[in-house]
Amino acid sequence: MRDEVRPLLDRFLDGIRDTVALDALWAHGSLALGDFQPGRSDLDMIAVLGSAADAAQRQRLAGLHRELAAADPQAEKLHCSYMVRGELADADVRHLTWAHQELMRRPVTPVSRRELHTADLTLFGPPPSVLLPVTSDAELAAFVRHDLRTFWLPATARPGRWLQDIWVDLGALTAARARVTLTDGRLISKGEALDLLPGLGAPQDLVDDIRTRRYATPRPLTLPQRVRRAHQSRAFTRAAIRRILAAHP
Repeated sequence: MRDEVRPLLDRFLDGIRDTVALDALWAHGSLALGDFQPGRSDLDMIAVLGSAADAAQRQRLAGLHRELAAADPQAEKLHCSYMVRGELADADVRHLTWAHQELMRRPVTPVSRRELHTADLTLFGPPPSVLLPVTSDAELAAFVRHDLRTFWLPATARPGRWLQDIWVDLGALTAARARVTLTDGRLISKGEALDLLPGLGAPQDLVDDIRTRRYATPRPLTLPQRVRRAHQSRAFTRAAIRRILAAHP
């Protein structure tokens, strides 16, 4: 566990245990894959509950997240899905989730489930390898193909989105990570995906732009530079996804 976030996660764990019947607390995402960047990366967590949170408990959980964010800026990036232990096996269940400063319901995807098993990073209780059913290679590949085909490829038809840093970064990196997963079933970190981008045909200045924003301090872009980058990243991502889907139908 990274020393920079351990105090925050210790407070988070204590707060959950004071609020609900907690069976386990796990980490996934960048923290689990070894590419966590303080202040940049999300803190992706899974809390396993013995029973579903009632209305009062849901309000207290929301209050816990807000209190942590008010005390520590890192907590603004702390996302957590609250999975009921009896529902762990059903990948279609939409679990209570705190993300982007609000409560919602969404599934824990096959990618997240595979990350949990790969890292087996546990803050409390039994690890994922004990409680969480294994995600098969076929399930993982089907989800990745569906995500590329129904979310990312249509997104490349929306030029305005690609003026934003988040779309530039995630579009290119998602394509690189998907290619590896569909080729050999592995999950790789964003840092590993960055190293693969030139081999996939990404322009070097686009790769440098993403790398600087993730690992250093980028210089502000002028509007013409941002427009050029948007066109460049959108075109690369669209072409890369089409090649990946053609190779892995």
